[in-house]
Amino acid sequence: MRRWMPLVGGLILGLGLGIIIVFGFLKPDETPKMSDLLLGTESLPVPEAGASAPDFELTSLSGESLQLEDYRGQIVLLNFWATWCAPCRLEMPDFQARAEQYPADLAVVAVNNAESQAEVQAFVDDLKLSFDVLLDPQAEVQRLYLVRGYPTSFLIDREGILRVQHIGLMDAAELDGYLRDLGLGE
Repeated sequence: MRRWMPLVGGLILGLGLGIIIVFGFLKPDETPKMSDLLLGTESLPVPEAGASAPDFELTSLSGESLQLEDYRGQIVLLNFWATWCAPCRLEMPDFQARAEQYPADLAVVAVNNAESQAEVQAFVDDLKLSFDVLLDPQAEVQRLYLVRGYPTSFLIDREGILRVQHIGLMDAAELDGYLRDLGLGE
């Protein structure tokens, strides 16, 4: 037991010095948030219902550079997904059907999680998806939207305000309900 005492004492001392270094030499308005320290992010806008959806720019499978702002005036279904995600595969046909049903009013934007263009293209071809699929090679937009699991979807209104965050599989009834709440459908 006595062998561990210097180790435990050293850990406590190191933790105390770390806290002093991180928090002790900063002015009160410079103190970082714990989420910033854990996530390695600066103070970024947190995506929450009623707030403006954070803008971003990514490249589509076709090589076109697109920004979220490009979809202003349409309802946006912003979906974060991966090719290995079974629930992602299950919900994509419903997204495709709604994109075809409301071509002028609904933009489905699927942001892939850091996979190769070839993997993503094979997935898109297999499911015959025609909506915008964007590549996020460094998962920067995933971090911007605090995505922690797949699939995760956000619904954004015509003015760019985030209205819904849905984590997990979204079935057709849920999707239709969200769209109705945003003014699409019966």
